[in-house]
Amino acid sequence: MAAHPRTTRTAAASGRHPRTSPHPAGPAATPDASPGPAATPAPPGTCAGPVTTPAPTDASPGPAATPAPPGTCAGPAAAPAPTDASPGPVTIPAPPGTSAGPAAAPAPPRRRSPQAQGRLPDLIARAVHEALAAHDGDMRPAIAELQRRAIPDAMALLDACRIGARYDIVGHPPLPDILRKKSAHGADDVWEARPHWTRPDPPAGTHEVTALDINGAYLSALKTHLPLGALEHSTGNVHSRRRAGIHLITPPDWDHHAHLPNPLGNRDEPGPVWVTEPTLRLLQRLATDAYGPLCDPPVIHESWTSGSTEQLFEKFRQILRDAREKAIAEDDEVTLEYVKSMYSKFVSTMGESNFNREIYRPDWMHIIRSQAFVNLWLKAHKAHTAGLTVMRVLGTDELHIAGDWRTVFTEGRGVSQVKVKDVYDLQTGAR
Repeated sequence: MAAHPRTTRTAAASGRHPRTSPHPAGPAATPDASPGPAATPAPPGTCAGPVTTPAPTDASPGPAATPAPPGTCAGPAAAPAPTDASPGPVTIPAPPGTSAGPAAAPAPPRRRSPQAQGRLPDLIARAVHEALAAHDGDMRPAIAELQRRAIPDAMALLDACRIGARYDIVGHPPLPDILRKKSAHGADDVWEARPHWTRPDPPAGTHEVTALDINGAYLSALKTHLPLGALEHSTGNVHSRRRAGIHLITPPDWDHHAHLPNPLGNRDEPGPVWVTEPTLRLLQRLATDAYGPLCDPPVIHESWTSGSTEQLFEKFRQILRDAREKAIAEDDEVTLEYVKSMYSKFVSTMGESNFNREIYRPDWMHIIRSQAFVNLWLKAHKAHTAGLTVMRVLGTDELHIAGDWRTVFTEGRGVSQVKVKDVYDLQTGAR
């Protein structure tokens, strides 16, 4: 599966009818735009008056007007049918002295049939079959080959599963300075809120602690609010739920460090900090009555945002999830390792990488990672509210719990389940 390099990932690159993104680099996208109706010809034997083809909307262009059938009054030479990029209406004048015919009945909007949507080839199974055939069924070299080609294959799969999608992928928008690295090996200004917390004062006694592993953390995190186009700057303590991006906030005080990690992660430096959309939304959520509240709302000073959607990578995520579940059910280690490499490398290289030149979206990379950390924090909170003792919360997918965790979580290898990574005894003295 070869990927085609480009600056903006558009529908035209895959040879399909374009469906352009509403405001790809501007404010919030219009969610319910639909193709314009096609003008139908007047009945035979009538003379058509001026006919205006409706202008295409900014979400998807309407089809060109069809010519009148034989026997109708002929007007001057018809103007060429508007292309997909035609910005305005096309008017075909009628001969002088003629009268207008009946009003044209609008045609229903064109939609892709479910059969057409289900024709996506199984690119993952095909790649696995080819790799195994090339190495005479030897799994180790086949896995190594598939892991080497995971990034271009993931981009090709993304192209295929986004045929007919509502939004285009803007792969190389202009970026604010906060998303640019300060040095070749340095970091930008965005704080992802990665947790690294150990309970400072566990209950006295001997505890059996289970280290749980959260399955497919980055795969699940692909479902998050992502800005569609170029980020736009704003100031003030205002947040729109229809936009997403990066925010400069003064975080609230956290008074629950004894039994729950700070949602902002291990940050020692005081003062305002640039955080991602998932972190901001979690802090706002924890400031509501449904959570106690556990903290005050964060104060927003500046924002870089764009119109957003949770659906940008949804089909891509579902295909990878289904392939993962099938591989687990069939004990297919080759496909499982291949899928894992596809989604993990996809996330890690979309920020800045010589291995993926098709997408340069450090904002997306930070947001997806932060969403994985938010998902882990919410699982720790779920365990705590169920009466379990949270001992450690680490990284992207590691949760250490004392108590009967099976009353809260389901053991398994699915993305909504957890698996046991380790079990150990922890002995603590009286405090």
